[in-house]
Amino acid sequence: MSEILQKVASKTLQKPQALLTGDWALFLDIDGTLLEHAEHPDAVSVSAELRALLQGLDHKLNGALAFITGRSVAAVDQLFQPLKLRAAGLYGLEHRLLPGDDVEIADEPSDIAALADEIEAELGRGAYIERKGRVLAIHTRAAPHLLPRATQLVEQALAVLPKGYRVVAGNAGVELLPLEAAKGAAIRRFMDIAPFTGRRPVFLGDDTSDENGFETVNDAGGISIRVKPPEYTTAQYGLAGVAETLAWLRGQL
Repeated sequence: MSEILQKVASKTLQKPQALLTGDWALFLDIDGTLLEHAEHPDAVSVSAELRALLQGLDHKLNGALAFITGRSVAAVDQLFQPLKLRAAGLYGLEHRLLPGDDVEIADEPSDIAALADEIEAELGRGAYIERKGRVLAIHTRAAPHLLPRATQLVEQALAVLPKGYRVVAGNAGVELLPLEAAKGAAIRRFMDIAPFTGRRPVFLGDDTSDENGFETVNDAGGISIRVKPPEYTTAQYGLAGVAETLAWLRGQL
């Protein structure tokens, strides 16, 4: 992610235009963007209205819609069942490029599994340790006081793990992931294939891990939108929260 962020206060970020025109492609983060965050990732649910909204947008865009998420594709399918859309999971380590296709799975290396066991033993039940193949996520929304120690543990792990990992701080947790796990790369992969090719990319996200995706979309002449934007972001536009995001998406139908 670029170290140079737009120095624009969140209150001055304008909403995106009410109705997008022309040929565009839609990329969507899930947690914090389409769904409110919960203390546990499994403590969220998808309404019939949201499924219908996504189906409508997918139909309008002739399939040029994809989830770009830190969740695994299997977790996404479980959450949105029976709806199965194109998706990049684990920040692009997993892909389903076509609805109904097999998913490229990212397995969990033994060193990451061992690290997860160690962190879970130290932090106890206050934090939720989410094992996502090569990605390790520590959620501290239920115990914010554990975040500094969780961050320290994964940063220390960089010294003993094979090269090629990085630490990403989130709104209420911290993640350890491979360097190649980047939402921007996942967006570029979709933009190289039909029906995305030649369209203008639009990406909505709410967290630090989405900034890489915003940069990619900006470079491609697209539209980047951060939900609940912080003081500094590379996104061009802002939406106040999940409710406003869903209302804006409904306006695109």
